[in-house]
Parts: sequence; structure tokens; C-alpha cells
Amino acid sequence: MQLTGTLQKVRESGTIAIGHRQASIPFSYMSPRGEPVGYSIDLCKLLVEAISEEVGRTITIKWVLVTSETRIAAITSGQADLECGSTTSNLERQKLVSFSPTMFVTGTKLLVKKGSPIKSFRDLPGKKVVVTAGTTNEKALRDLMTKFKLDFALSVAADHAASFEMLKAGQVDAFATDDVLLYGFIAQNNVQSEYVVTGEYLSYDPYGIMFRKNDPQLAKLVNDTFHTLAEDREIERRYTRWFLRKLPGSTVSLDLPMSPQLETVIQTMIARTE
Repeated sequence: MQLTGTLQKVRESGTIAIGHRQASIPFSYMSPRGEPVGYSIDLCKLLVEAISEEVGRTITIKWVLVTSETRIAAITSGQADLECGSTTSNLERQKLVSFSPTMFVTGTKLLVKKGSPIKSFRDLPGKKVVVTAGTTNEKALRDLMTKFKLDFALSVAADHAASFEMLKAGQVDAFATDDVLLYGFIAQNNVQSEYVVTGEYLSYDPYGIMFRKNDPQLAKLVNDTFHTLAEDREIERRYTRWFLRKLPGSTVSLDLPMSPQLETVIQTMIARTE
């Protein structure tokens, strides 16, 4: 078979560039040893194995650090071939890039200090909220402001770690992002007694691995690999590793069982392979 697109590029260079995140726990973050680790990273490494088999040579991974703001441009410009983080697959983004099948389902919630009067988005008027630049959470909060005519101050931080620091320092009253990332910060920093995730879901965010559009060979390989991983229960095993066991270098676990939504997504993937 004549290779095209990313597979041809990888075959010729022997390398694949993977976009990863600094602090998207437990999807894509830096381990105590300074290596990218996480649930998304695990799935991407399995994709790289499948790509290696397809192109018939061993592939070296080149790690490329991206942020919420730079990740889409990293893919479209060719700086990264796969983006393995905590990226929502939505219609707006699908105009620019392609996504793997859904690997996680989450939504925007609020992180506040324990004892905070904020229990819902309806308690936000007069308060200060931080979101991370380039996220769907920022849009969700701006839409809420308009729809419900809520008057609160919205700050935008460079990355999730900076957003969390603003909350810790008392510069804002709440940090709004995907609830699973908030649970990750609580677990990683061992601050279960100090912070709480609160409120209803303010958005629907299905995560996927991102890659370039108009690359049918890679798209087929990504889809086929995900279906195989679902069928072999490998996605479930990786989920257990990152959401139900202690995080590497930590004494705590997120202790977050798989949601009914994600179970349904995986069952649908399996059904498509049968």
C-alpha cells in the first residue's frame, strides 16, 4: 500500500511528534521524573505501536509540550502529529482538526475552597472566576453570563496550573474547568480537606486524541485501533490504571469509576467491530 499523509511522513523520518500537556492530571502531565505520563499518553503510545506496525519500522517519539491555547495550531502546522491531552472534540474544532473516537466524557464544574458560599453557577454574581485560555470552559462560562445575565468577573490564566494557583492564592473565588481535571488537582496536591468540586455540569465535553484533517489513512488506523482496544478491554484496563489506582509518585487515587456515558461509548465501539 502506498502511504500518504502522516503515515508517509512517519515512515520516512522514523519519528512521530506527540503534543502533551504539563498539568492535565491524570490524562497528560509530567511525572516526578520529568516524563509525560497519563491515560491519554498511554492510549497514544498504543496508537504509536499500531502506526509502527502499519509503516513497518520502529518509531521514536518526539515530545512537544502544548497548552490549551497552542494545541490546535501545533497539529494544523505539523509541529505535532497527535495531541494527547484533555481535548474536547466538538463541531467547531472538527472544522480544523480530526479526533479519535471518544476516550472520556466530562463537563465544566466549579472548584471552590471548602466553606465557600458558591454551590452553583447561580451563586456566581459578584464573584471572581478563573478559566484557562483556549478551553471550552471559557466559552461555557461566557455563554452562562449572557444566557442568565450573571454579573461576575472572569479571569483567564495561561494554563490549568496557573488557574489553580489563582484559586489557592485567594485571587479568585472559583476555578471552572472539566470536573475530572479538578479531581486530578485535588488528588495530586492532596488537598481533599481544603477544596470541593461543586455545581451542575455547565457543558458536555467528550475527549479525543487530536490529529490532522484530510488524512484518511491515519483516520482509519486511529479508528480501527480504538475499536480493537475497546474489544480487548485495553481501554478499561488503562482507565482503571489512571482513575482507580494511586497516581504515580502519589499516595492518592482519583477514585473515579467509569461513567455510564463512557461505558456506552466503549460498548458502541465494540458493537461496530462485531
